[in-house]
Amino acid sequence: MSTFDNPFDPNRRLSSFGCACGRHTSEAEHEAALQLQAETPQSDERRYEGVVASAVMRAMFPQDAARRTFLKSVGAATAVAAVSQFFPLKTATEVFAQGAPLEKKDLKVGFIPITCATPIIMAKPMGFYEKQGLNVEVIKTAGWAVIRDKTINKEYDAAHMLSPMPIAISMGAGSNPIPYTMPAVENINGQAITLAIKHKDKRNPKDWKGFKFAVPFDYSMHNYLLRYYLAEHGIDPDTDVQIRAVPPPEMVANLRADNIDGFLGPDPMNQRAVYDGVGFIHILTKDIWEGHPCCAFAASKEFVTTMPNTYAALLKSIIDATAFAHKAENRKQIAEAIAPANYLNQPPIVLEQILTGTFADGLGNIVTQPNRVDFDPFPWQSFAVWIMTQMKRWGQIKGDIDYAGIASQVYLATDTAKLMKEVGLTPPTTTTKSFSVMGKPFDPAKPEDYLKSFKISKAS
Repeated sequence: MSTFDNPFDPNRRLSSFGCACGRHTSEAEHEAALQLQAETPQSDERRYEGVVASAVMRAMFPQDAARRTFLKSVGAATAVAAVSQFFPLKTATEVFAQGAPLEKKDLKVGFIPITCATPIIMAKPMGFYEKQGLNVEVIKTAGWAVIRDKTINKEYDAAHMLSPMPIAISMGAGSNPIPYTMPAVENINGQAITLAIKHKDKRNPKDWKGFKFAVPFDYSMHNYLLRYYLAEHGIDPDTDVQIRAVPPPEMVANLRADNIDGFLGPDPMNQRAVYDGVGFIHILTKDIWEGHPCCAFAASKEFVTTMPNTYAALLKSIIDATAFAHKAENRKQIAEAIAPANYLNQPPIVLEQILTGTFADGLGNIVTQPNRVDFDPFPWQSFAVWIMTQMKRWGQIKGDIDYAGIASQVYLATDTAKLMKEVGLTPPTTTTKSFSVMGKPFDPAKPEDYLKSFKISKAS
């Protein structure tokens, strides 16, 4: 009998028979039932009631036949009332719902003020952390190197990071190697290449030789996507242009001051450049790679293993907030919640244009792209493999790489899948998938073949 089945149904078995849960005549029937259950999520309260009641009925009726006879003779409603007289089902359910005691309730989570951090930020003003019994202080941080160092130094318990950063930290690229994890993606899509208004007639990347570009960090999807885009147009990102790391909050100012010709950056910087009249959106990154990951929720392996209950509650908060942010009807409400100075410090209209996908592009057009940014927490391990191919392509890492091993250690897909189910979501049944970047297919099982296929590369 499944933990989540109705224990007061006389037609359900408690004992093992035919399949792992004892309800089905075969494993095939069992798997089909699990799929149906996944497609019809229950509320937390109903799930917890089922768990507690199942445990009580198992204890009272070790023999399946006795339980079924009892239920058929008195009926489910009478059985519930009778059991409740001797065992406080309601109280036990409330205790169970609270989960294991948290090792630490007061937490600090760092974030960079960009829309990629939406789930981490909104979880504070909209009560998602409190729902899990946590008191979380979300702290605006100046740049990615700072957020990395503060998290490594344990000033922050966890942090908003770029999705390549936990891989780089774990591998010792750019810092001493420290086992790090990425249990959830914060956002997919949501970036753009923005150019200075003076370049509005230079839409062909082949005309960009000599340009100066900004990206948020060396170990970022922004860096890898910009390099990929340039190289596909015959521009060597290491010799034909300059690429420098600039903290996202400083990107628009650098564009205005003519220090850079453009940037591949996160929002709200792209839309703010349009709003201020200093730049235009050349291309959304979703048009380079539809569904690519960008930012992430990250924590040290030490935090995950020494505070498992706190970690689970924190991740559950993030997943729940991400699911809320995924729904288009919630986007305006979210824009209002994250606009204040202590969060993104942006006009709500700028954030609405980004989150709703109806926006001005800086060239006189109003564009509608509903999935300009989206939110999906599942950390596909094939994303990590692709990232490592680009790290090697551009000389950030060298030698033989255990792509699949590192991906599974850092991108904690199993943890995420488990907690997605707990908040009523249906996670994927695999941890890898194939995809295409600018029309070029990527097979995560053949990373070295993919790496060798590029004409412009620093990999030996």
